[in-house]
Amino acid sequence: MSRDQKSRGPVAIPQPVDNDARLFREAMSGAQPIKVAPRVIHNPRPAPVPVQSLLDGHAALEESRSGPLSPEQAMETGEELVYLRPGLPINVLRQLRRGKWVVQDALDLHGLNQVQARALLGEFLSECIRRHLRCVRVIHGKGLRSPQRQPVLKGKLEHWLAHRDEILAYCQAPANQGGSGALLVLLSA
Repeated sequence: MSRDQKSRGPVAIPQPVDNDARLFREAMSGAQPIKVAPRVIHNPRPAPVPVQSLLDGHAALEESRSGPLSPEQAMETGEELVYLRPGLPINVLRQLRRGKWVVQDALDLHGLNQVQARALLGEFLSECIRRHLRCVRVIHGKGLRSPQRQPVLKGKLEHWLAHRDEILAYCQAPANQGGSGALLVLLSA
C-alpha cells in the first residue's frame, strides 16, 4: 500500500443494492402495526379428586391397623383359604402364616385348566415329599384374566389339598409372596 492510501483510511466497498428489500420498505412505509387485544388466559381445570380411591385407601389403612385376621376369623369370612388338619394345634397355622417355615419350592398353576392343574399338583407334592420338603408355595392366581374375574383354581385347591394325607396345613401367602393368589402349604415330615 502506498502512503496516500494509508492516510485515507479504509476504503468502502460498494454493496450490491437489494431491490427486493428496498421495494418492501417502500411498500410498507405507511403501514401501522395492528393493535392486539389483551388475551384471556384460561386456567386449566383442577384434576378430579379420586374420592372412592381415597376412601378405599383409608379403609385398607384402618383394616391394617387392626392386624391380620385370626385363622378362625379368616375361615368365617370365606375369603382366605385356611386349613389345619384336625388334631393339630392352632399354633401350627399361626407359625405358617408368620413365616416360621422357609418356602423351599413353588408351583405356578397360572394358565392351566383344572385337569392339568390337578395332575401337576399331584406330581409336585409327590416330588416334594420324596425330597423331604416341609413348606411349599402353590400359586393359583387371582383370576383377573378369567371370564368372571374370579379365581377358578383357588376353590379347587381347597378340596384337592384338604383330601391329601401329606398336607398338615395351608393358608394364604403373605402379600410379598403372592397374597390372595397363592397358598403356603405345610407338608408332613
